[in-house]
Amino acid sequence: MRVIFGFGNPGKSYQLTRHNAGFLLLDYMQASYNTPFRPGKGDYYFCDLQISGERVFLVKPTTFMNNSGLAVNQFLNYYKIDLDDAIIVYDDYHLPLGTLRFRDNGSAGGHNGIKSVIAHLGSQKFNRLKIGIGDQFKDSVSFVLSKFNKKELKTFEDILPEAYSGIKLWLASGINRAMNEYNRSFN
Repeated sequence: MRVIFGFGNPGKSYQLTRHNAGFLLLDYMQASYNTPFRPGKGDYYFCDLQISGERVFLVKPTTFMNNSGLAVNQFLNYYKIDLDDAIIVYDDYHLPLGTLRFRDNGSAGGHNGIKSVIAHLGSQKFNRLKIGIGDQFKDSVSFVLSKFNKKELKTFEDILPEAYSGIKLWLASGINRAMNEYNRSFN
C-alpha cells in the first residue's frame, strides 16, 4: 500500500488558491478514476485507487494547512503504512509557477503544513513533491491564499499531467528516479 497526501485548506473559499496545489493534484488524479473522496477515521478525506496494479490512497487533510501533520500521522498509524511508502504534495512559493521538485528529505522551508508534519512525525526525512506556485510577491501569506489568475491557472493545469506522471514514476521506481526525471520547470 502507498499513500499520496495532498495539502490544502478545506472549504469553497480556498478551492483554487495557490495553497491548495496538493488538493488540486489529488482532484486531478481522482477524476480519471471517478472514485469519490470519503471521510476517514481521523481528520481527513480519502479515496482508494489501483494505480499500475498497486493499491494507492489519496488523502486530503481536513485540518487547515497549519495542522496537516495531524492527519498524516493519523492515516499512517491507522493503516500501518511506513513513511517511506508515502509522499506529500504541496505548494512552494520559492519555486516559479510550472516547476516541480521531488525530494526525499529537508526542512520545512517556511511551509507551515510541512512544519506540522515534521512536528507530528519527528522527522524531516519523508518523500515530497513541491509544486511551484510562483515566486513574485510582496506578502507570502496573502500570496498563497490568493487565487490563480486565468493565465496562471492555465499554466498550473498544464503541469498536473506532468506531476501525475512523476507520481507514477515514484510509485514504480522510487524517489531518486522521480527527482532525476521531473525536477524541472515545465513552462
